[in-house]
Amino acid sequence: MTAEAGFGKGQHTVIIGAGFAGIATALRLRALGYRVTLAERLDSIGGRAQVFERGGYRHDAGPTVITAPFLFDELFELFDEKLTDHLDFVPLDPFYRFHFADGSQFDYRASIEDTLTEIRRFSVDDADGYLKLLAQSKEVYDIGFKQLVHRPFTRVWDMLKQVPALIALRCYKTVSQMVNGNLKHPLMRQAFSIHPLLVGGNPFNTTAIYSLIHYLERRWGVFFCMGGTGKLVEELRQLMLRQNINILTGADIDEITQSDGRANGVRLANGDTIDADLVVFAGDPATCYKELLKGPKKPSMASIPGLPKHYSMGLYVLYFGTKKLYPDIAHHSIWMGPRFREHLADIFDRKHLADDFSLYLHRPTATDQSFAPEGCESFYVLCPVPNLQGNVDWSVQGEQLRDKILEALESTILPDLGEVIEEVFWMTPEDFATDYRSMHGAGFSIAPRLTQSAYFRYHNRDAALKNLYFVGAGTHPGAGLPGVVSSAKVVEELLTGVEVGSGG
Repeated sequence: MTAEAGFGKGQHTVIIGAGFAGIATALRLRALGYRVTLAERLDSIGGRAQVFERGGYRHDAGPTVITAPFLFDELFELFDEKLTDHLDFVPLDPFYRFHFADGSQFDYRASIEDTLTEIRRFSVDDADGYLKLLAQSKEVYDIGFKQLVHRPFTRVWDMLKQVPALIALRCYKTVSQMVNGNLKHPLMRQAFSIHPLLVGGNPFNTTAIYSLIHYLERRWGVFFCMGGTGKLVEELRQLMLRQNINILTGADIDEITQSDGRANGVRLANGDTIDADLVVFAGDPATCYKELLKGPKKPSMASIPGLPKHYSMGLYVLYFGTKKLYPDIAHHSIWMGPRFREHLADIFDRKHLADDFSLYLHRPTATDQSFAPEGCESFYVLCPVPNLQGNVDWSVQGEQLRDKILEALESTILPDLGEVIEEVFWMTPEDFATDYRSMHGAGFSIAPRLTQSAYFRYHNRDAALKNLYFVGAGTHPGAGLPGVVSSAKVVEELLTGVEVGSGG
């Protein structure tokens, strides 16, 4: 498909927000023939996928795990190009290495047999349980991902006709219930329950629909883009430029303008206006409804299903380099604290910053040495924390949490860290609220509960302004790279009425 003979030829689309959802939408609408302006309030595109350079160290600021790589292949194929001519996706093994509080270690491996061998070190019976869990995850994937992820859910009927399949798949259960029904060892239960946290959910109240993530990884693998997600963003930027997509950075949108019941453009914070036939908001929908729709035709919040909303956790992200190599640390590590369910309740329910924590540790230099000077390592540590609905003074707690995390890592898996660490900095939920206009500083917009999924999530098309569309983590299908990139397919189908395949 090319932009020369497409569906929206001659019409102008303004897309607000140049994260992966906005980029994917810009490319898909350009392929349909629309003239596209992509507006980003930061100085560079990528949304959360910014790149930080400090003292010779490079850090991907946001997403680091690539699954469903075919979704990125498709964006190049829209214009008869090949991703492999521009990017190198490297498969990882292990997918993740778990470090448990009792000192034990578990590698979640790229092959099923290697994973079973690892599981048997903890529980022989859980090897069979894992195979049953994987089979159930595949059943959910075959319906949830292949048939529902890229389908619009803007009408009640869209949801009702899927209810029999969702009941048959037991998606009224939580991810934790599905995992615990198959695995018995407490540490294996923890390891295979963490996937909802990758999209902002508590496994103890996230619908089992999201168990499809497990099979998604098993089906396609876990990849790292050489050069990082920043390299992926840059090659997508070059693709957009080759297709004459107008990219504006430093363009803070203050208002979506309206007339005659339609969105007719945007007004920037500097007073400039851009006319549009179509507006797509590629950020947190709650922010759009609260801050950008100011005119007399502003849709009522009551038209948004599922109120009140429950938001995902916040994220504290710590970046640093080391003047020492740590070759025994995997590319992706999960460092588990002493508590699991109660700790998640502190974060999600009580909004309390506890003394203990669990961590995701990214070591890109395990695969790509260009992220650090020779003989050095680049690290990124992500710590789930309460969002800004909690009462945490990050001006104080930011430094204190840094010290606790570094002390915990040094005493366990990064010996001598205090002597070799340098170029330390961090982000808190306050930065997510300021930089990304994320409501309550949540890391993944609203949480992936059953009552906030599909029809009950923010809709991909506004109920009142029929030419205002939404993509990204807060709308259907949800957070995570596969989710936000797939949301562009949902908008494409809404515009054309033509079913867009999952590709998976």
